[in-house]
Amino acid sequence: MFSKLRSDIQCILERDPAARSTWEVLTCYPGLHAVMLHRLAHACWTGGFKWLGRYISHITRFLTGIEIHPGAKIGNRVFFDHAMGVVVGETAEIGDDCTIYQGVTLGGTSLYKGTKRHPTLGRGVVVGAGAQVLGGFAVGDGARVGSNAVVTKPVPAGATAVGNPARIIAADLDVKREEAASKMGFSAYGVTQSDDPLSQAMRGLIDNAAGHEHQIAMLWKAIAMLRADRADADCVPGDATLSEHFEADRLNQLLGK
Repeated sequence: MFSKLRSDIQCILERDPAARSTWEVLTCYPGLHAVMLHRLAHACWTGGFKWLGRYISHITRFLTGIEIHPGAKIGNRVFFDHAMGVVVGETAEIGDDCTIYQGVTLGGTSLYKGTKRHPTLGRGVVVGAGAQVLGGFAVGDGARVGSNAVVTKPVPAGATAVGNPARIIAADLDVKREEAASKMGFSAYGVTQSDDPLSQAMRGLIDNAAGHEHQIAMLWKAIAMLRADRADADCVPGDATLSEHFEADRLNQLLGK
């Protein structure tokens, strides 16, 4: 029990820059208090003392503002950051090293007892403030749920879910977009975050430019192949772009710089 408490305190010190000492975390962090009391409530619940488990959960809600059903399963080093208004349902499961912010609901969409009604979060999942994860599906390891997102379907490992209803952004798509942006002399993630409107607009322009560049390169290659056996093969412009590349000046003009 004490080893789990030490790891819980250490994870808060690592993830929250405002945490200054072990004593401060132990005495002033309601997220830690909620996890500690939930372990007691869960032990009562699984031990057959259902009412006592619910009562401890009720007191925990009153003291911390965090409502966790005693039947929910919570792993190690789970950090409820601020976490006022968090609701975790009966069949929810939270994996190790997850971080959950205020106003999050891990809720259900089914009214049938005895079924898996609430979500399962894998290891290292981050759920942003105000997000609603509703249903008995899985959120994969290392996934991210954006603030105020409403998620009603599975999220693959390493992916990001944003919006209402949530759309899934695959991690490899972000990597490819960043590579294209780097060729243009611009970093899509240099300043803004993935849910920033300006950043989204720039990503759209980058994707569009990358697509056009690819199509142009394919067209010039096709022209070169058609003229290869003809006498006027030299008519292919010497500056024809037969491979994809980007120029920083082009993007600077697009940005009005």
